[in-house]
Order: sequence, then C-alpha cells, then structure tokens
Amino acid sequence: METMTVETRKNPGCLVQILWFAFIGIWLGQAWMIISWILMLTIIGIPLAVAMLNKLPFVMALRTEPVRLQVTQNDDGSVSKREVGKPQINFFLRAIYFLLVGWWLSAIWMEAAYLLCLSVIGLPVGFWMFDLVPAIVSLKR
Repeated sequence: METMTVETRKNPGCLVQILWFAFIGIWLGQAWMIISWILMLTIIGIPLAVAMLNKLPFVMALRTEPVRLQVTQNDDGSVSKREVGKPQINFFLRAIYFLLVGWWLSAIWMEAAYLLCLSVIGLPVGFWMFDLVPAIVSLKR
C-alpha cells in the first residue's frame, strides 16, 4: 500500500485572474480590506474580520485555497482519495499571535501587496503576498 499527499488549486486561468483583478479585484479588494479592518475595531466583529481576510486572495484575484488530497494505492490495485487538511497551530497560540502581531502586520503586508499589484512587474509578487494573508493574520496553514 502506497500513500502520497498532493496539493492542488482549482483557480481559473491566469488571464481570467488578471482581468478580474484589473476590473473588479483592485477596488473590491481594497473595500474588502477596509471593511474587515473596521470590523476588527469591534470585539464582536473580529471573527468575521479574520474570516474576511482569509478570503482576501479570492476577492482580489479569484485565488482559492489549495486542496490537499491523500492518494492511496491499495494492495488490490484500486486507488482511493480523501481530502486532508494541514495540521493547524494551537488555537490559543494563534489568538495570542493575532492580538500581539497579526492585526497590525497584516495591515502593512496587505497594503504593500496592494502597491506591488499596481505595477505589472510587481503583480506576481503581490498575488503571492495576498495568498499569504491568512498566515500573516492568524498563522493559518
């Protein structure tokens, strides 16, 4: 029995992502960031704000989270697949990180990514930075 883990994304094509970003994502993403930061100012809005920031790569450029599949070839030759998640860091450590570092570092990170996306040369790096926002905000893997 042989097992391997494969990580895939189901994003639309590069051209679709760039067009989305150019015509919708650039202004919708900035509004999304502002609304999430306003929600973060209230204690009750923090969970929604973190959820919104975790979805920021999709809002900006239709980039989805990677899907991890564990593929197993059984002894009889059949293949089975199941979706597995990455093990997360302890919730309380993530909460402490968010309160001490994540909220302010993510603001700087997102604005830097936004500025990079305004130039053609910086676009790939900006998209990569937006993909890392969930990890910067709350150490999400």
